[in-house]
Amino acid sequence: MKLNKIDEKVFQTLKTEGKELTLQELTDKTGEPTKKVFKSLKKFFEKEIIETKARKYKLTGKDPKAAKEEKPEPEVK
Repeated sequence: MKLNKIDEKVFQTLKTEGKELTLQELTDKTGEPTKKVFKSLKKFFEKEIIETKARKYKLTGKDPKAAKEEKPEPEVK
């Protein structure tokens, strides 16, 4: 999985803190806009790199760089 700068910041913040953080806490700690932080969280959630409970996010322990990129299925004609 390819990470952009904001993805890296969000991942490192969650890793450094070592606890569950809310979207607002991640926004404050990374200094990035809420919308961009949420987009990164969504990407991580889809790849099962983070999990959420009661609007708090934490790492699952899965490495984002090892997460496979999804390849589109070939069309069958």
